[in-house]
Amino acid sequence: MASQKHRPTAGSTCPGCAEPLETGDLFCGACGYNLAAAPAPQPDRPTMAIGTPVAWPTASGTDSSGKPAPVQRPGDLPGTDSGGGPLSASAVRYDGPPGDSPAASPSVPSNASPQASPSAPPNPGGDFELAAPDPGSAVAADPRAVEPVTPPSGVKLCVACRAGHVDTDGYCENCGHAQPRERDHMEQELGSVAAVSDRGLRHHRNEDSFAVSSTALPDGSPAVVAIVCDGVSSATRPDDASAAAASAANELLLETLPRGTHPQQAMHEAIVAASEAVNSLAANPGQSEAMEHDPHRHQNAPACTIVGAVAAGGLLVIGWVGDSRAYWVPDDRSGPPARLTEDDSWAAQMVAAGLMSEAEAYADERAHAITGWLGADAYELEPHTASFKPDRSGVVVVCTDGLWNYAEAADDMARTIPADAADRPLHSAQVLVGHALDGGGHDNVTVAVLPFTVPQQGAGSAYNKA
Repeated sequence: MASQKHRPTAGSTCPGCAEPLETGDLFCGACGYNLAAAPAPQPDRPTMAIGTPVAWPTASGTDSSGKPAPVQRPGDLPGTDSGGGPLSASAVRYDGPPGDSPAASPSVPSNASPQASPSAPPNPGGDFELAAPDPGSAVAADPRAVEPVTPPSGVKLCVACRAGHVDTDGYCENCGHAQPRERDHMEQELGSVAAVSDRGLRHHRNEDSFAVSSTALPDGSPAVVAIVCDGVSSATRPDDASAAAASAANELLLETLPRGTHPQQAMHEAIVAASEAVNSLAANPGQSEAMEHDPHRHQNAPACTIVGAVAAGGLLVIGWVGDSRAYWVPDDRSGPPARLTEDDSWAAQMVAAGLMSEAEAYADERAHAITGWLGADAYELEPHTASFKPDRSGVVVVCTDGLWNYAEAADDMARTIPADAADRPLHSAQVLVGHALDGGGHDNVTVAVLPFTVPQQGAGSAYNKA
């Protein structure tokens, strides 16, 4: 919920240098940042009119305030908050144990890890490194070159080499890899949308979650949904938080879209529902007795990020809070790929304020300190939503930072995803997860691939700024 006035409050920090501010300050005492120049956040609202029957106006790359949204390059999309203003820097959380972020170079985001080493010791957070696969094994082969195999009924296929069968002891008969626990590796394909989530090579559990689904609008046309959530590792029960958020957002969309609610409004409401679901975990009676009697439990309450996409009525609607992302990749690559979200993060703030270049910001150890999340200890909830009407068919990649750390720019994502992603979304999601694991797999990796089809006679531009 956006504040009514843009005045520093007790505990808030400067958007320029992150120094503490006093209530009523007009300028930062440390760097001189003009606090009055920053526009007040505005309530999130649909770009287009809401009503039934479903007869929505054309979106032209607009954000939640109705402003044109140039999205040809990563980071160009307005919408760091619902009114297009700078993000609040009043609170920061790390998507990982503080001090546990590996060093980075200007060309690699700060939470990207080097290739996992068999000799690396366990880290202080309780996670561990797994031995890298033998370069000559089927696991190390380019996943794009491995055709999916359909196993006989009742036989499980290895999630590593995707060729061998799994024996009764849980090991692959082809490559010998032990199979993960159910949540360690999850895959789901539902019609034209698919998602894959993997624990990665260094974490001891998977704290990501996803939901994919489809329904029908009042006019009978389909609406396809993809939700991806990333648990905040420094919080308690991050795996529960991400699962609760993904489920709540998905259920809300399946409830409101068939009634004719505009997809952008439905996405906003879905994020609010996800936030309430995560907040409820902070007071869940199932927590330990120590947590129940801890007056400071909200300071480290369950938390996660969220990003979602809805393809409905010829529109593509994106919603998010945090640093999980959505990318657009045209099928024929005739148009530019684009990043459709802007991170709620320290690095994004520094770049937006003109204080650092993108390379400098993401090389800093504070780069992945997130400034927006779902959780009882979040400073305020500001769902971001944006609407688009593409003029050509393509796919939407909805993912956590466990993937985009290894394909940060939209062009990188377009080069990584297979050319036939629209026809084989599950295989494409598997390829993207494999790309992250091949790059080091330092984090949980979750990605959903949602094809967006435009009839041949469609007109208009996906990147129309008018």
